[in-house]
Amino acid sequence: MEPGISVGETLARARDRGFVGRRIELDAVIASLDGTSPVRVHLVHGQGGIGKSTLLDACARAATRRGLAAVYVDAREIEPTAAALMSAVEERASRTSKAGGVDLLLVDGYELLAHLLDTWFRDEFVPSRPGRSVTVLAGRSVPASEWRHDAGWRELIRVHELSVLDEDESRVLLERCGVAPEAGPNLVRVGRGHPLALAMLAEASIDAPAIAQLADAPAVAAALCARVVDDVPEEAHRTGLATCAHATRMTQDLLARIVGVRAAEVWAWLESRPYVRRGEVGLFLHDVVREAFEAEFAQRSPDAYSTLHVAIRNYFLERLFDPTNPRPDRAAAEILLTHRAGPLADQSAALRDRGQLSIARAEPVDIAAIIELIRHAEGVDVAELARRYAEEQPRGIYCVRSDSGVEAFTMQVYLPTGGPLDTDDPGARAVLAAVAEHGPLRPGERINVSRFGGASGRYQGDPALLLVNGVACLLEWAREPAAWSFIITLEDEQYGPYFEYLGLRRMFALPAGPGRQVGYGWDRRRFPFRLLSELMARRELTGETGPPPAELVRPAPLSLEEFTRAVRAALSDLGHPDRLASSPLLASALADPTQPVPAQALEATLRQAIAALDREPGGAEHRRVLARTYLHGSTSQEAAAEVLGLPFSTYRRHLARAHQRLTEVLWAVEVGQLAFEPVDEK
Repeated sequence: MEPGISVGETLARARDRGFVGRRIELDAVIASLDGTSPVRVHLVHGQGGIGKSTLLDACARAATRRGLAAVYVDAREIEPTAAALMSAVEERASRTSKAGGVDLLLVDGYELLAHLLDTWFRDEFVPSRPGRSVTVLAGRSVPASEWRHDAGWRELIRVHELSVLDEDESRVLLERCGVAPEAGPNLVRVGRGHPLALAMLAEASIDAPAIAQLADAPAVAAALCARVVDDVPEEAHRTGLATCAHATRMTQDLLARIVGVRAAEVWAWLESRPYVRRGEVGLFLHDVVREAFEAEFAQRSPDAYSTLHVAIRNYFLERLFDPTNPRPDRAAAEILLTHRAGPLADQSAALRDRGQLSIARAEPVDIAAIIELIRHAEGVDVAELARRYAEEQPRGIYCVRSDSGVEAFTMQVYLPTGGPLDTDDPGARAVLAAVAEHGPLRPGERINVSRFGGASGRYQGDPALLLVNGVACLLEWAREPAAWSFIITLEDEQYGPYFEYLGLRRMFALPAGPGRQVGYGWDRRRFPFRLLSELMARRELTGETGPPPAELVRPAPLSLEEFTRAVRAALSDLGHPDRLASSPLLASALADPTQPVPAQALEATLRQAIAALDREPGGAEHRRVLARTYLHGSTSQEAAAEVLGLPFSTYRRHLARAHQRLTEVLWAVEVGQLAFEPVDEK
C-alpha cells in the first residue's frame, strides 16, 4: 500500500482493476460529469447479471475522484412511489455530501419503477435537478420511446444497451479474478460472456480447474452453485445460503429461526459473498444465482429442501397470525411467493423479482378509482354493485397504490349482507345458493367472498392481481372467521387451475357480459385454514392439485342441536382423554386438528370456556356450579349440590342455566365470534 493512501482509495483502485469492458458507457458518463457532453441522462439496460450494477459502481467512483457527490439507489429497496424515491435520495445525499447536493444520481433496477414513475421522472423529477447534474437509470427493460421521441430529451439522453462481453474482455475478467491463463479459454467458452457467470465460474475454478461444458447460462449457474455449496464452510452457512435463496428477502430474524445462535456469524459470511446483496429489508441473492441454487439444492437434497421450505413458511405464517405484527401483508406476500410449483409458478417467480409492493387497506380516496376500474372492465351495473359493497363493507378492500393512483385492488365482502345486495348481486345469489345446497350456514356464520379484483393494466389478466388478491385472501382467511370462502373470477381459464390447486371447488358459472364469472368455494368448517396451510406447504413444491385428501376433511359440521348434545357429553368426559377422543366436537372449531392430541386441545378449550364465565356479570355462579360438577371429581350431582350447599332442585336449575350459557359461549367459538386467550384456572 502506498504511503498516504487510505484503505478506501486502495479498495477503489482494486475495483477499478476488476472493472472490465463497458469503457464506452463509462466514458460517456464521465464526459457528462466533466461538462464536455450535453447528455444529462444515461439510460442503461440489459439482462440480469449483465453488469449494470458494476457499471454504476464505476461511475460513482469516477464522480468521487472528481470531488462530486454520487448517490446510488436500488429500486428493489424502496416502494415504487415518488415520495419513497425522493426520501431515499435525500437520506443518501445527507451521508455523502456535506451540502446535501447530488451531482450524480444512479438508480439501479429502474424497470421496477418505470411502469409507475417513468413519466414523472421524465416530466418532473429530472427536469427539476440542477443543470450540471447527471442521472443514470439502469434496468432490464428497454427505455420508453418517449425519451427518444421528445425533441428536447433527444439531445439530453443517451441509451446504452449492455450486451455480453466479447472473448477478449471475458478472458481479461477471468485473469483479474485469478484464473490461470491455461484455464481461461474453456471458462470463456462456458461463460459465454455473461459477467456474473464468469465471475462465479472463476471462484469455482479455484478448486475445480476443469469445468464441464454446459449447454446454456442457467445450467452454467446451476453447476457453479453446486460448486459454491461444496465450498461453504459449515452446515450452518449452507443452510443460511439456502434460506437466503428461498425467501424473497431474508431478515436476521428469519435467519435466527433457521440456524439459531450462529445467525450473526452466518449473516456476516453471507454479506461477504459476491452474489449476495443487502437491501433495506434483508439479504437477497442475485436472481440468476437464486434460481440456479434453488434448482441445484432441490435436486441434490429434496428432503432437506422440503424441510427448509416448511420452516420458512411456518415462520411467516406465525408472523401472519401475530396480532402485534405491524406489517402482516409482508408476511402474507412471503407465503404467497414461496410457491415453486403449481399453475401460476411463473407469475409467482416474476413477482419475486418485482421488488417491494405494499398491499394496504383502501382509503376513502382510493374507492372512486377502484369503482372506475370496475366500471371500465365490467360495466356500469357491476360498478354500482361494487359501490354499494364499498359503502357497506369498506374494510375488506385492499389495493396497491402508486403516484398514478390505484394499480391493483381486490374487494373482500361477507355474505349474507342482510340487505338488498343478497338478491341484487347475481354473484351473491349464486354464492348463497351454492352454500345452501352444499353446506348451509348455521346461526352466527357468514361467508367470505373475494368478489371483485383487477389491475389498471390488463384488469384480471395482470399478474399484480395475483399478488394483491393472494395477500388479501391470506389475511382474511387467517384473521377473519367465516364458514365458507369463495373467489369469483372472470378469467377462469387462467385462474381456475390455480384455485383447484389451492383445493377450492368450482361451484358455479354465470354470464358476465361477453364472458362469464366463475365461483370457486371452500367449506372452511370441514377444512380449516391451518389444515389448508399444511396441505399447501407440500403442494407449493409438488404442484399437486385437486380437492384435499379425504382423510383430512372433517365431517359435516354439527347443527346447533347436535352441538349442544355433544357439549353435554364432553363435559361428563373431562379428565378422561380416552373418552373425549371419540367426541363429535373433535370435528369442530373447539379442537385444533393440527395438534398432536386433538382431544387434549378440546379439553383445554372446555376448561377455558368454564373459566371465562367467571369474567361475565353474574357468571361466577355458573362457573362455580360447572367446576364443582365436572372439574373437581364429584361422584354425583347430589354430591355436588351438597358441597355447594344448595338444595338439589336449586342446584339443577343453576346447572341448566350454566349449561345453556356455556353452550352459547362455545357456539360463539365454533362460529368464529369468540377466541380464548390463555387463562389461569383457580
